[in-house]
Amino acid sequence: MSGTLTAARAGAGVWLPRLAWAALAYNVLVILWGAVVRLTTSGAGCGAHWPLCNGVVLPPSPTLHTVIEFSHRLTSGASGLLAIALVVLAFRVTPKGHPARLGAALSLGLIVLEGLVGGVQVLLGLTATSTDPARGFVQGVHLANTFALLGALLLTALWASGAPAVRLRRQGRAGTLGYVALALLLLLGMAGAVTALGDLLFLPADGTPIDTVKHDYAATANVLQNLRVIHPMLAIVVSAFLVWLAAWFRRERPSPGVERWSVAVWGLIAAQLVLGFLNVALRAPAWLQLSHLALACALWLATLTLVYFALTALTVQGAPRTVAGRVGA
Repeated sequence: MSGTLTAARAGAGVWLPRLAWAALAYNVLVILWGAVVRLTTSGAGCGAHWPLCNGVVLPPSPTLHTVIEFSHRLTSGASGLLAIALVVLAFRVTPKGHPARLGAALSLGLIVLEGLVGGVQVLLGLTATSTDPARGFVQGVHLANTFALLGALLLTALWASGAPAVRLRRQGRAGTLGYVALALLLLLGMAGAVTALGDLLFLPADGTPIDTVKHDYAATANVLQNLRVIHPMLAIVVSAFLVWLAAWFRRERPSPGVERWSVAVWGLIAAQLVLGFLNVALRAPAWLQLSHLALACALWLATLTLVYFALTALTVQGAPRTVAGRVGA
């Protein structure tokens, strides 16, 4: 009987990393679909009702905006079910203290928070064509939570795949610089969310980017327009810092993972800068905003992975853990 249970546990453990990676990929798609909701001004497709849609569970004779918003709620709900399954499986097949348990629990908590933030937006009417400055704040918080969620899912997938836990303390300068990089990317993403909202509600002015800046600081301009210029300026500073940091990690914390992911970060930064300039030049078309967001998610995940490998480069590993138990236990 004991042998059968061990074999079953090991078999279930094979599915934990698969489920974690699938949940990560699925949530990226959910995030992009959420951007479609914003770009099509469909956020009010279910009225000022949440979690119900127009006061009912299944809206009859829905409009296109209702279909888009309701489908986003359904896909978001499915991500919650995935997170619950991830927690159940992680606690079933990993030993006590395994980091995958922590990652799965954090992922579930952040998905719940993601839904609550979305609910606040709907209930306060901060959707569709609302130009309330509070919408920019909530949008920024939403983006920060989204990035945190993707980060938790990524770490869960790495840990479920057998990667070691990361030591947060006593990492010296590498730890400080890594944490600063992640904080700056979060700030950049939040600023980008506000800029994207401004581009949606207040199209860039005809003419040069300088004309847009002048328009954004006219006496009649909205606060969301005033803040729009922050993102591109911050992007240049953060990009330069990340390029330098990746090179510094390669020198100070060399490992195959650092070598590989530093190249990925450099490539994504270059692609993001190109898309950023095109976004300004072409006056922020929807397809380009979606591409920019997709690369932003990729850059966040690549940078987090780079920092992870840099902080675990000096880890002294004993007998490796598996998802079904400890080797030699």
